[in-house]
Amino acid sequence: MDSSKEQLLSPSPSYEHEHFRRSYDARESFDLGSDLDATEFLQSDPLTSSKPSAAFSTQPRNRWLRKTCGCLAGRSTRCIIGCLGVFALVWLALGAGGFFAFKKYKQTPPDGLSPPWYPTPKGGTARNWADSYRKASEMVAKMTLPEKVNVTTGTGWKMGPAVGNTGPAIHVGFPALALQDGPLGIRFADNATAFPAGVTVGATWNKQLMYEWGNAHAIEARKKGINVILGPCIGPLGRMPAGGRNWEGFGADPYLQGIAAAESIKGIQEEGVMATIKHLVANEQEHFRQSWEWGLPNALSANIDDRTMHELYLWPFGDAVKAGVASVMCSYNMVNNSYACGNSKLLNGLLRDEMGFQGFVMSDWLAQRSGVASALAGLDMSMPGDGLIWEDGKSLWGPELTRSILNGSVPLDRLNDMVTRIVAAWYQLGQDDETKFDRKGPNFSSWTDEPKGVFAPGSPTEQETVTVNQYINVMGDHAKIARQIAAEGTVLLKNEGLLPLSRDTSTHSNETERRNGPLQIAIFGEDAGPGEGPNLCEDRGCNQGTLASGWGSGSVEFPYLVTPVEALAKTWEGNKDVKVSTYLTNKPPFSKQPEILRDAQLCIVFANADSGEGYKAWEGVNGDRPDLFLQKGGDELIIQVAQGCHGGNGEVLVVIHTVGPVVMERWIDLPNVKAVLLANLPGQESGNALADVIFGDLNPSGKLPWTIGKSLDDYGEGAKIMYMPNGVVPQQDFKEGLFIDYRHFDKYDIEPRFEFGFGLSYTTFKFSDCVVKELKAKSPFPAPRPKDFAVPPEYDTSIPDEEEALFPKGFRKLEKYVYPYLDTVDDIVSEPYPYPDGYDVQQPLSGAGGEEGGNPDLWEVYVTMSTNITNIGDRAGKVVPQLYLRYPQGISTVEFPVKVLRGFDKILLEKDETKTITFNLTRRDLSYWDINAQNWAMVVSGEYKFLVGQSSRNLPVSATW
Repeated sequence: MDSSKEQLLSPSPSYEHEHFRRSYDARESFDLGSDLDATEFLQSDPLTSSKPSAAFSTQPRNRWLRKTCGCLAGRSTRCIIGCLGVFALVWLALGAGGFFAFKKYKQTPPDGLSPPWYPTPKGGTARNWADSYRKASEMVAKMTLPEKVNVTTGTGWKMGPAVGNTGPAIHVGFPALALQDGPLGIRFADNATAFPAGVTVGATWNKQLMYEWGNAHAIEARKKGINVILGPCIGPLGRMPAGGRNWEGFGADPYLQGIAAAESIKGIQEEGVMATIKHLVANEQEHFRQSWEWGLPNALSANIDDRTMHELYLWPFGDAVKAGVASVMCSYNMVNNSYACGNSKLLNGLLRDEMGFQGFVMSDWLAQRSGVASALAGLDMSMPGDGLIWEDGKSLWGPELTRSILNGSVPLDRLNDMVTRIVAAWYQLGQDDETKFDRKGPNFSSWTDEPKGVFAPGSPTEQETVTVNQYINVMGDHAKIARQIAAEGTVLLKNEGLLPLSRDTSTHSNETERRNGPLQIAIFGEDAGPGEGPNLCEDRGCNQGTLASGWGSGSVEFPYLVTPVEALAKTWEGNKDVKVSTYLTNKPPFSKQPEILRDAQLCIVFANADSGEGYKAWEGVNGDRPDLFLQKGGDELIIQVAQGCHGGNGEVLVVIHTVGPVVMERWIDLPNVKAVLLANLPGQESGNALADVIFGDLNPSGKLPWTIGKSLDDYGEGAKIMYMPNGVVPQQDFKEGLFIDYRHFDKYDIEPRFEFGFGLSYTTFKFSDCVVKELKAKSPFPAPRPKDFAVPPEYDTSIPDEEEALFPKGFRKLEKYVYPYLDTVDDIVSEPYPYPDGYDVQQPLSGAGGEEGGNPDLWEVYVTMSTNITNIGDRAGKVVPQLYLRYPQGISTVEFPVKVLRGFDKILLEKDETKTITFNLTRRDLSYWDINAQNWAMVVSGEYKFLVGQSSRNLPVSATW
């Protein structure tokens, strides 16, 4: 597609800010923030006050690490006129209705394929939450109406130190909550770890590291005064390999995503910090994900059938709920033409009734698109509190929710449940323990690096200057965890005897003959070096230097970044037998200095591919990548180096840092490309982790969390980003159903370049013997839904006295701050409210529900499979056994994937050691979603087949049940 057409509805991809603000000074910008995105073309944008980081400093200082890089900051008259002209042309071209279609869809379209599900099931029915709900009910019963509203509504963007802040319920002792972006670390914070990205964690296939990643993050968050981490991320799932935010999740398979989510949630919440699983659901691309961000008045609708929703996109959310996650964040997009944060079927029917979710649902930042309707549909917390426009202080809840209670449009029963869910989560995580949570709030500011500032910089009202940054170092020894994850998340894709490199440089491991003099090693590529520092661009929104993170609200300030060239050079430092030359550019002067390549015996070349959240753009990458190729001429660099290294006879090691799959066909089979390492997004310990693998200090054990195809077309039509809207309300039909990533490759018998789950080792493993043991007999459906363990709290539902909703006398307001109070109650009128269709229809309870995570029978182990694994190589290494399930064939008219992942583990084996690994398969693992029975069904006739091996296409042992 013509790149000029791709950008017709998006902001200009590049613009350099002349100066970067150090405090709260206003500036024009289209840069946006938090888990949040921007609302382009509206009155203001949230990250106009994005701030530099203090990193390691214990006091404020100027930083070389961060300079400005943004888009559309200062707009010329010519630019504005041009943009308006293009904008007008696009509107005329869109759809059959042009401008009339625009007028028709200025308001949210009526719900389409998403049926109503009312009323919202109340929390407090599950065994594990019963005590927390008891405590919460006692507190909520004493709250005033304004206090209840305060707990459910954010105070507004930049109206507090965190990216999300709620108001307190002072009279009952419930504090304001601070919510901060993840999942790579603490966004906007100083002296905090920049962990590897979620995709790198997924590539470890190591459950223990998944747990430790979450736990370390939570330790730092708690010590910084944060109550709620906005992570982990399992949506997007990875339907589209070029999706901008795929790197925040764990891989393109629901089972892998679900296990990683559950483990990281356990790690986070065992520290007492609330985890937030996001984004519910089907937010699979950045283009058109949010109203107005791309110039359209409504977001894209992801249209998904019932079975695909359950087996693919909702599957990992089920694992998260089973793990006890405190919060779920609903996404910006529509689901079947109903906004996710106002979709009653999704929030009430699927999440609460089927999955038994006991925590609270928060909106993504400005993803709430209605007031009363979203409350009725199951939203519990509005973030950041502003309504349809950033930083205007006009909340859809806040005083409007207070008014809605007083006029009877929102039942007090619903508000009580909203508040109780939030307070119960607070008790559930032990945040009432003041020895761990001091109730003083964050000890850092998201909006400035200066030690002094104001509490609510988003308000123009004059405020007292106070200490906002205490520069507390919370990193501890977490660099060790970050390094281990980065190393184990590095995937060895190709190795023809080159790796590991020997520190004894008399020879390579491949015994390349030395010439007279030292071994000549040349390192090429911008991606090997520091560039202009890891924090050059806001929210990491540009690709320069070595790539260690994608961009957006999931990014963090790097306290430091160990580059590959730094770590490699340090290894050879002082060694007279080695001469290292570095060319940290993607355009070395090969023509003018041919000896650069001619003299090199070992060439190490680095390249990358970047992407991020849709509110930022960089050189044609508008959130989503425009293709699957390496960026900044990376493919050309690799080819030039391979062809010229030592006259074409030198050995070449290629290292790739990437947000997702990249097409390697132009160079992967070149004869002197001897080894390829895919290092994903490694975080601050990038170079050290890479050196650990290259020199064999750690035997590579990473596995691909997605498939690397030979072209984008290999992934199917459903894998392609919608770069141009197909209507004023873009409609994206998930017609491929269950068949994404390796499932698609299997169905159509497409040979990938590297399959899902693939990754080499420096040793060799042998799988042998299979033993299947039945623990429970097959049966069509789960056991009957059990009765609720506990009865939800009940409260007085009489409408409160209107007078308690008024601003207290003498109250000093901050302009734009979201309060729960009203200026007057004289205009409160109780009239019949036009409730949505189906609101008065009581829904039958799902047989798939009954407890946290769903029907308890779904989590019972029905069969086990054991196999032996032996290390037959010459060194110790970690093996990742993977179990894939094949449903009984030819028995049912239901179509199944060729195979689906249903188990994995990671174990260390010494040389010649054998261990037995056992996989436990639950009823849920063995079931599919029966759209007629509306329940999880097991195939009771025929044979299930279990296949075990080291990747989705290397499965040497199998057994049937």
